[in-house]
Amino acid sequence: SEPVKPIVYYIDPGVPEPMRSALKEGASWWNEAFEQLGYINAFRIEDLPKGADPMDVRYNLIQWVHRSTRGWSYGGSVVDPRTGEIIKGHVSLGSLRIRQDFLLAQGLLALYGEDESRLAKAKEMALARLRQLAAHEVGHTLGLAHNFAASCDGRASVMDYPHPYVTIDESGQLSMDSAYDAGLGAWDLRAIAYGYTPLTEGADKEAVLQSVLRETLASGLHYISDEAARPADGMHPCAHLWDNGSDPVAELERLLEVREKALRHLGEGNLPPGMPMSELERIFVPVYAMHRYQTEAVSKLIGGVEYSYAVKGDGQLILRPLPKERQQEAADALLGTLSLRVLGFPDSLLEWMPPPPPGYERDREFFRGWSGGLFDPMAAQKALIDHTFDLMLNPHRLSRMHQMSIYHKDVWSAEDYLRYVLKQVFSKDASTEEDAEIKMLVQKSLIVHLLQVAASKDVNPQVAAIAEDLVLRRLVYPTAGRQNSSVITDNPALCHFRGLPAFSSRNEQAHETWIVEQIFRYLDDPCAFRQAQGCA
Repeated sequence: SEPVKPIVYYIDPGVPEPMRSALKEGASWWNEAFEQLGYINAFRIEDLPKGADPMDVRYNLIQWVHRSTRGWSYGGSVVDPRTGEIIKGHVSLGSLRIRQDFLLAQGLLALYGEDESRLAKAKEMALARLRQLAAHEVGHTLGLAHNFAASCDGRASVMDYPHPYVTIDESGQLSMDSAYDAGLGAWDLRAIAYGYTPLTEGADKEAVLQSVLRETLASGLHYISDEAARPADGMHPCAHLWDNGSDPVAELERLLEVREKALRHLGEGNLPPGMPMSELERIFVPVYAMHRYQTEAVSKLIGGVEYSYAVKGDGQLILRPLPKERQQEAADALLGTLSLRVLGFPDSLLEWMPPPPPGYERDREFFRGWSGGLFDPMAAQKALIDHTFDLMLNPHRLSRMHQMSIYHKDVWSAEDYLRYVLKQVFSKDASTEEDAEIKMLVQKSLIVHLLQVAASKDVNPQVAAIAEDLVLRRLVYPTAGRQNSSVITDNPALCHFRGLPAFSSRNEQAHETWIVEQIFRYLDDPCAFRQAQGCA
């Protein structure tokens, strides 16, 4: 039936084409959710009338805003505190967002080569993201929260944060045809059914809502929101931002293949004519770090716990720790991101990125380096290494693993996990000079992170003791005097595994000295070490 009063959203007249049409189309997806409830034309998108004030409470608005840098988009509401009725929905969409999406497309596809169709595909990908974003922010104004577990159910909600689903097609080329989904997901339809199902005269409101909830639970859809998905110490195997798929480990491996192919072909074809070659570095950054969010998704399997927002009597799973085998699979996948395959650079790529000319700066969109204005590959490698260990050795994650190993069977203890990571990192042989440098960066980062755990105020005291013991007693054995100290010991009573392999060069000996020095800095003053490393 026709609604008594339709929900109408108005588009900011300042939105240019083709973005304007994309916003209209994406926002209009919500009409499907109201149609399933029996409404006809209950949700509409129209142009803001001339002379109307965007702040007028009578107009639900989709506003186009400008910033000097990229930033969030927002969907807010003005709500009557007496009844909960939404009086006005106000969406603010950042105009720079589409540039960021296009930047990623520039890195993945050689847009300025012989195939002119690639440029059109990149633009369409950016517009597809804008449609999804419009639907997402309007969803907030309708009362919907984020559902960061929707990716576990196959793009089940526009209220998730979608990572572009880039694939390798049958011809071996990267494809963006399925980068973003179109239309609402199953979760969105269920959420609107709960909030907007019309009640007939005399209907029992509570009974109607309970019926909607039972149908939603029976569908098997997952729902986990911000408080569980955003923190770096998250534990739910489905609750992630900017991820894809129901299996984080499998998706990480798939995404690394896409990334590897993109990096291998990065070059002149990724820049428009007349653009300084130094700007290739700006395009390179989101491609090199393309897997960073999926890395975080995988890390949540370590010390992971499957649970739901269960209430008494609803029959949902309450809580179940992930088995050790699944956690170790995640750890192996993360350690794999610290390899030459993932962190290494094609020689040709480094030749394409000179220092920037006047008028172009290395801003916060670039990796910080140690080599002045020249691109520093080792600094980029270190950034990804530190990101991975920040997640793997999060104090809350380690504390949770220790606690669960006491009260649950078939889980991974913090001690066994740390021993495993340490052994994998320090037993690896290098195949090339670049691989040796990466290996030493990884080992340095691991030692610092373990000492940070030992010095942390936010970790279980026994976990701190384990971390300290592993560094000071199991891997290394510093003697009383620094001059006579040695990182290496073959004494099985003091070393659980061999630790560092024999060093064959002065470069590696310097690496050994650096590790010993960090240990003594920690022993001299753990609190000062914690503060110097920026550890909480």
